[in-house]
Amino acid sequence: MTLPILWSFRRCPYAMRARLAISVSGMQVQLREIVLRSKPDAFLVTSPSATVPCLKFDKGVIDESFDIMLWALGQNDPEAWLDMADQGHSLIETSDGPFKTSLDRYKYASRHPDGDALVERAKAAEFLTNLNLMLDGQAWLFGGNPTLADMAILPFVRQFAHVDLDWFLQQPWPHLITWLNAFKSSPRFLGIMSKYTPWTEDDEPVIFPPTTTD
Repeated sequence: MTLPILWSFRRCPYAMRARLAISVSGMQVQLREIVLRSKPDAFLVTSPSATVPCLKFDKGVIDESFDIMLWALGQNDPEAWLDMADQGHSLIETSDGPFKTSLDRYKYASRHPDGDALVERAKAAEFLTNLNLMLDGQAWLFGGNPTLADMAILPFVRQFAHVDLDWFLQQPWPHLITWLNAFKSSPRFLGIMSKYTPWTEDDEPVIFPPTTTD
């Protein structure tokens, strides 16, 4: 059977969370790394939005990262990421909505000359302050184990932190910073951040996650 094709870009937080869910699910895909400034025609034909990640499989195309997460975990969810409190979905909606909007206007301030990067940073910080409170006394947002909310949100917290890491580390968010550092050093995250050369039609399929042998 032909494996699904995942169009991806290594540093994109949306693509990161899709790869995280695929990795934990035990599913395998053909990974096709692209360069965003030079998108291949085969990708543009596949993705309705022309954005990564995009998953093509025998039943069609999934063009949203969160839907790819749900698809992968729907196949297999060995770490019970889907077993989370209802609040988790609200947190993801806030992360994908107001927080990501402020993050973009902070990180890419030159693209938003009508805005104020520091105001947007302060707006985003309100969400992070709430997460820090939730993480007080526990390793993950809903207890001792990660859930979908953690893995859907962490790539964007990482992106926010690295806009100005010195400033971020000075904030009164000890639990949030510990949470992020644990994620960044985890085998799961490191395993989805391997570097791949951009895909061309002549390449052999790249299997993700790689098949391991003893």
